[in-house]
Amino acid sequence: MDAMNSAPPAADGARRTVTAAVVQAAAPLFDTPTALVRAEELIREAAFVHRAEVVVLPEAFLGGYPKGLDFGITVGSRTPAGRDLFRRYHAAAIDVPGPEVSALAALARELGIHAVVGAVERQGGTLYCVALFFGPEGYLGLHRKLMPTAAERYLWGQGDGSTLTVVDTGTARLGAAICWENYMPLFRTAMYAKGVDLWCAPTVDDRDAWQASMRHIALEGRCFVLSANQYLRRDALPDDVRPVQGNDPGTVLIGGGSVVVSPLGEVLAGPLRDGEGILAVELDLDDLVRARFDFDPTGHYARPDVFTLDVDESTHSTVTTT
Repeated sequence: MDAMNSAPPAADGARRTVTAAVVQAAAPLFDTPTALVRAEELIREAAFVHRAEVVVLPEAFLGGYPKGLDFGITVGSRTPAGRDLFRRYHAAAIDVPGPEVSALAALARELGIHAVVGAVERQGGTLYCVALFFGPEGYLGLHRKLMPTAAERYLWGQGDGSTLTVVDTGTARLGAAICWENYMPLFRTAMYAKGVDLWCAPTVDDRDAWQASMRHIALEGRCFVLSANQYLRRDALPDDVRPVQGNDPGTVLIGGGSVVVSPLGEVLAGPLRDGEGILAVELDLDDLVRARFDFDPTGHYARPDVFTLDVDESTHSTVTTT
């Protein structure tokens, strides 16, 4: 894989900055029209109130993250009720392209910003957890989660190497790793080789250990890390579902922890706990070069004579026609 360089540094005295915002919120499960309206409101708030030029929304914001639901699955058995719950989840997913993508593309064009939005994509009978990329030109592409975590594999298919998307904004390069993809060393290496400057990490992992991972990736990749997590309570789920965490309306199912980290592993904002909110930070892009002075994981600190990584970025389809 050829390395792809970031935008060149500015001349002496010219400061290169970008204001980035991570959104911590959740949308109602199984109600994608409301989720879309909420996404549009949050992106507008980030752009107008916080002057954000890059906005990151959490994992599965459109389509929903069904925290605590088991879909009637035990080893070797599925229930009719679980199958019907999946039907509802499938119906709440979005098509790409589709009306939700078109609406967010129009919003990004209107605001002149870049946005990374977590969603659940529907393709036939299979769902994918994705990060959608938008910019002033509209819809720019997506990244499909390569490996769903644990029971997510009942719900979501696996992406392939064809969607290791990196977007060049003209001032910085955006890439995304969704939730536990951030723990995959070879995935990180492949993305570092693409010259990612703003590492977007949509997630639902609210553990304290997640913070250590975000700081490590920033320090290892010498990139800014923008991690957007959901803050989800029981009362955001429909009344007729029963999460394993309990049925009290105030029960916190996903506890947030959104954070922004510098290329030297310093926490610039967050972690945000105990509610919804937006973290916005003006990033000094020259910090990228300052950080890479003594460590560039796929550049001067690599040992290609000892270690190499082959990445298959082709599309893998079950059926091909000629």
